Amino acid sequence: MKLYSKPGACSTADHIALQWTGQPFEVEVVTQQQIKEPAFLALNPAGSVPVIVDGDFVLTQNAAIMGYIADTYPQAGLAGDGSTQQRAEATRWLAFCNSDLHPAFTPLFAPGLFMEGAENYDTVKALAAKRVRRYYETADKRLGETGNWLAGFRSFADPYLFITMGWAKKLGVDLSDLTHLQDFHKRMLADAGVQAALKAEGLM
Repeated sequence: MKLYSKPGACSTADHIALQWTGQPFEVEVVTQQQIKEPAFLALNPAGSVPVIVDGDFVLTQNAAIMGYIADTYPQAGLAGDGSTQQRAEATRWLAFCNSDLHPAFTPLFAPGLFMEGAENYDTVKALAAKRVRRYYETADKRLGETGNWLAGFRSFADPYLFITMGWAKKLGVDLSDLTHLQDFHKRMLADAGVQAALKAEGLM
């Protein structure tokens, strides 16, 4: 299995998940320029990461890739203990990260997609930051209830949440008072698999 990842993008979450399986895999770290070149576009015409290649099988979309990793290596427990309920809980929080939290960052990264006139960008960003902050408050509350992990056990949702926190810091969204979230971030940074993925992508 081979993962194409761009450092610090959501694909780094898949890289962490693969590290957590404890199984061999390849990773090719690509740049923003490379994902727009013909060789990569042949794999994913959308020109985005992540992409997984497993033999003749090519898979895109983060949530699908996380599910594929979990199902390929069930012993890693990334979707729970095999029960329907734990799978649903893990998928619920993966969906929260993938469908709620991640898209909420788009106006911060590209305000021009939502408002014409650069003089309006600060307003767009301020409103988006408040929305992003509310999602993190939800995650913080959840972590306070479960102790350590979004699903109540370590799952494929946790690397995704962790990676987005790097975006929040870069964009000036203050999360310092969300203590459960900060404790989660520290635990993730101390994890050997997280460290290995970050190091391989030049993020440590």
